[in-house]
Amino acid sequence: QPSLLLQYHESGLSSSSHELSQYIRDGADHYDPVLTGPWDVGQTGGPLVSSSTPVVSPKFPQPHTALCFGARGHLVLVCPHQPAEGQLPRVELHSLEAILHGTEELEELQAFPGPLAREDLHKVDVMTFCQQKITTGCDLSTQRGRDSSLLWKLLVLLCRQNGSLVGSDAAELLMQDCRRQDKYQRQEPAASLMGPMDDEWAPRQLGALDLITGELPPIVETQAQIVEKFTKLLYYGRKKDALVWAMRNQLWGHALFLSSKMDARTYSWVLTGFTSTLATNDPLQTLFQLMSGRIPQAALCCGDATWGDWRPHLAVILSNKVGDTELNRRAIVTMGDTLASKGAVEAAHFCYLMADIPFGYFGAKAERMALLGSSHRQAFSQFARTEAIQRMEIFEYCQQLRQPKSFLLPFQVVYKLLYASRLADHGLPAQALQYCEHISTALLRQEPAAHPVLARQVVRLAERLKLSDPLLLEMPEQDQALEPDWLEQLRACCWESEVR
Repeated sequence: QPSLLLQYHESGLSSSSHELSQYIRDGADHYDPVLTGPWDVGQTGGPLVSSSTPVVSPKFPQPHTALCFGARGHLVLVCPHQPAEGQLPRVELHSLEAILHGTEELEELQAFPGPLAREDLHKVDVMTFCQQKITTGCDLSTQRGRDSSLLWKLLVLLCRQNGSLVGSDAAELLMQDCRRQDKYQRQEPAASLMGPMDDEWAPRQLGALDLITGELPPIVETQAQIVEKFTKLLYYGRKKDALVWAMRNQLWGHALFLSSKMDARTYSWVLTGFTSTLATNDPLQTLFQLMSGRIPQAALCCGDATWGDWRPHLAVILSNKVGDTELNRRAIVTMGDTLASKGAVEAAHFCYLMADIPFGYFGAKAERMALLGSSHRQAFSQFARTEAIQRMEIFEYCQQLRQPKSFLLPFQVVYKLLYASRLADHGLPAQALQYCEHISTALLRQEPAAHPVLARQVVRLAERLKLSDPLLLEMPEQDQALEPDWLEQLRACCWESEVR
């Protein structure tokens, strides 16, 4: 038979029980430093001692308090007493909710109106919670705080519109969240673009006689004189010189229209000259590059302090979708990847939501997101924060407003169970039991056999919390052994899975 010490290890007893087991002798784990048999008086110099078992000193010489956590949010204390002196034992029950009152963790759990699948919930309560998180939990003086605020505002918008969203709605939200409207400076066209392709493209020097008319060209100052010069060049059929003149004097409408009626190479040349006058981080550059069938440079450079705000670039992509929808999606995903690589997780997840990227699992590091607003590439204790789970449940709720049967499996069977456990640990057993019920309903609607371990964990937690259900407490005393129907069904499914 295995040793008792090994049995205590495998049974998961407390450290005190483990230490006590070291004094127990059995055949498999033989440790007996005490000699057996009689001792010789001459050897020991004392009286004859004969003993086959060691004398073990008491583990606790003085009475002590025994402590454990009860199933219904209580801390159970067995106070020290002396039975030999006729003292009666005293058991105290303390509410964990009362003990933890005022702590940040408990207040965060109490403020959330979950579970959000209950029938008596109104979406105004959810929107109010999101607004409170923006007001109290987002430091708008930091980039991360503004990105976190943007995610909460997106959830408010989704909740208000029953989970429906179009590109212009998101663009309006992005522009509202911009701290300031950047002024993008225009510049002169690149010299290489303005250079002639051959000799006849070279512009005539001002002050020199015109070789065609023989006249001294006037000094051009006003807009009307610029247009008049452009027109006069066309009188004599000098289209290329007219284009160069228009480009040098910012007559881009004239230049683009004229070049569009010429050959494709000339039109492309004028268009490139026009875009070279825009600042590199101008959202117009992003739009024109997207319309040209390319991934915009903003998608690869956003997130840098020198580049500027990423929001206007995403807004112009969302509001002006080109014919190639896949190009739009790749541009948004690339922008999200760039932001994620710079540590802007909330901003990256906003982009992923706009591109309809699905949620993955914590262990799959190649996935782009697992919990909304939290990076799954960090430690699990930092990843599965209470706020991230709450934000994810709100997103799931918004999805169900549009599609009642929508189901986020990675979130349902893992993080809701974790959240229910936290509720129980903080003395909120009734709310934790409600989460167990909703998880069970979701599992029964799918296939519990596909997730046997998680289903058993839900059953185990629900069995501890089932008496927190007021319906069971109101039953007659002879019927209180009954359980909720959903718990019996889930247990039966787990049993069938084990048998199978």
